[in-house]
Amino acid sequence: MFIIIGGDGREYGPATADQVRAWINGGRANLDTKAKLAGENEWRRLGDFPEFGGTAEPPVVEPDGEPAVSEAAPVAESASVGARTGAALINAFVYFCSLMPGGMWLSRKLIEANPDLAKGGFPKLEDLDITGVAEGVFWVYAGLFAVLLVQALLILFRGQNLGKLLTGVKVVRADDDGPAGFARGVMLRFALPVSIFFLLNVAFPLGFLFVALDYAFMFRADRRCLHDLIAGTRVVRA
Repeated sequence: MFIIIGGDGREYGPATADQVRAWINGGRANLDTKAKLAGENEWRRLGDFPEFGGTAEPPVVEPDGEPAVSEAAPVAESASVGARTGAALINAFVYFCSLMPGGMWLSRKLIEANPDLAKGGFPKLEDLDITGVAEGVFWVYAGLFAVLLVQALLILFRGQNLGKLLTGVKVVRADDDGPAGFARGVMLRFALPVSIFFLLNVAFPLGFLFVALDYAFMFRADRRCLHDLIAGTRVVRA
């Protein structure tokens, strides 16, 4: 993992060697850009690292014989663990709230059909009237999927769901910091993990264990969760 000095004099990274090569080939950095290995203190030229030998055009030589030094374009700074955790907690709260209207509808239907529930009693299972439960369950999931749709649209058009919008971070492509788009941002990074969660949670609590494993990857040097690695994305400061 590498950290570079951007054209604004700030440090950016950690970034993988492949990502730095993409920046070099895209003109956002060059072989004279100052860089160091993550965890080390020694700054060197990118061209001094064997990983980047021959990956970019040689420096342009001015008439006086001195190589032209160009500044690296600013590279978006990775979002902090705190910001990403805050965004995840906000999203979890939003999803919980989306279940409340349907949950209240379901509770009301059960109490209406089983008055003993309002008195603190509980009828035998064979005597429990579950009329209207299916309709209540429908509204529970309708609220949840309505919020999931809003989240997907925000990711598609802004690169931010509600949590990321409030914490000032966004999702971008890992290779060039461009918009994540529909395939990466919506399908691979959002819809796929959500689907896996629901499928695994049929055997509760496997879905929650999957979420815990997914977010444990955030403590890597590049702060990319498992779903970021799958989708080829990363989360940066907006």
